[in-house]
Amino acid sequence: MPTEAEPTGPAPGALLLCRAVPGAVGPVAHLLREPMRLTRAGDDWSVLVPEGRPWRDGGEPVDRVVTGWATALAVGAPWPVLALWWDADHAGFTLAYGFRRPVGFVWLASGVPAGEDEAMRTFAARVGLDPVLDLQALEQLTKPDAGTDGPARLRGLLAVLARVGVSMPPGLTPGAPAERLGEAVAVLPDSRSVEWPGLREAVAERGTVEHSRLGPWLPWAGGPRARALALAQVAGGVPLLAWGLRRRGGGLGWAAAGALLLAHGALGLAYDLTHPRD
Repeated sequence: MPTEAEPTGPAPGALLLCRAVPGAVGPVAHLLREPMRLTRAGDDWSVLVPEGRPWRDGGEPVDRVVTGWATALAVGAPWPVLALWWDADHAGFTLAYGFRRPVGFVWLASGVPAGEDEAMRTFAARVGLDPVLDLQALEQLTKPDAGTDGPARLRGLLAVLARVGVSMPPGLTPGAPAERLGEAVAVLPDSRSVEWPGLREAVAERGTVEHSRLGPWLPWAGGPRARALALAQVAGGVPLLAWGLRRRGGGLGWAAAGALLLAHGALGLAYDLTHPRD
């Protein structure tokens, strides 16, 4: 009796790289309200390892979920966010940076390129890679290679990003099962759990980051820059939420990103109103 073919590629998974130290990433990542682990991934980089409930329990495609997360995180802070994702059929990345349009590239599970070369050039410029040598290395990832699968392409991408300081901790490898990623990050000495703490706990973290160079931009920092960012988040969150709700079958991730931006901006404005500075 014929049976349905099993997926030949890896189970869905994702990693979120942020170009900031964990102390700056943590307060913003709380607003995703998703269980994750956070740890350092180089001197100026951090990595978030999600449990992946939206695509494991709800059936939402992993690429749409993490693109929404990356967009919300990047607009909520003054640093770029790189989402690496993979499933049984594809692997790819999405770079979100402020209010710019996200840029990314996709490969089939077999490693066959399915993106546009121009995306790699835009990616290199936004991350600050060398426009000649580093771009040549990235362009090699867009060419056919019979011996390289989708997750291997992502590992090649990380090798290039080492030139701008990315250093992935042991065990956090694209293509690995979510359980293995969770086990690997949990044993790292500087990893921490990221969950929604509520306003009281989030404000308590203010003291750990407000004196850093990113501190003035965080929602509980107060001041003109935090206020301007909160207003921008509200202005961007409303249309993004409405657009995501209008889309059928593929807008849930974008609607979630819009809701997160709206909540993040509203929280920043509320804190600014209730905690005026001299």
